[in-house]
Amino acid sequence: MSGPVEIVLILAAICFVMVRRLIGEPAQAKRMLVLPAVVAVIGLTDVSGQLKTPMAAAFLVATAAISVGIGALRGASVRISQRDGLAFVRYTWVTVVLWVVNLVIKFGADIVLKAIDPKDAGAVTNSLLLTLGLGLLVEGAVVLYRSLRSDHQVMWTQGKNGGPREMSPMLDNLRDSLSRRDHADWDTPHGRHSEW
Repeated sequence: MSGPVEIVLILAAICFVMVRRLIGEPAQAKRMLVLPAVVAVIGLTDVSGQLKTPMAAAFLVATAAISVGIGALRGASVRISQRDGLAFVRYTWVTVVLWVVNLVIKFGADIVLKAIDPKDAGAVTNSLLLTLGLGLLVEGAVVLYRSLRSDHQVMWTQGKNGGPREMSPMLDNLRDSLSRRDHADWDTPHGRHSEW
């Protein structure tokens, strides 16, 4: 799938996301979880049936694992604050560097596999959506967890055409549960002692 035009479109979409998140935006669980999951599933369909050798499969698994790891690091590097009672997320320069590292590793792995075995490089090249979707999904999950653990309310999605925000009782319950658990941990002798 990932021909030159499609790669340019994917990179343009990544740049759009990066600019929005460098400026900062309210955390939206649907955008952080559902959209990346859909992208990963589309990417999986792009590579299914194309892996012809164990080497191509190993390269795919390795690049996917690296994207997941870097996605977790990106999620940890995102700045989370509170605005208007909601979690507000903003990329930092570390997040941007991690994106660049992720893309360099992905495209570098494609080049290495093409040099080693050109006939099997197609499936790994077509895995760009899969690896990026997985990385974004993990990034979103880490940001969502950090936001809820910080006792910030996270909306499910922004209403259409400037409509009201859609909230999620499940997210609110999860936030309350994490908050109660953190307070319970703090009230234990171990929790009080660890603060000294």
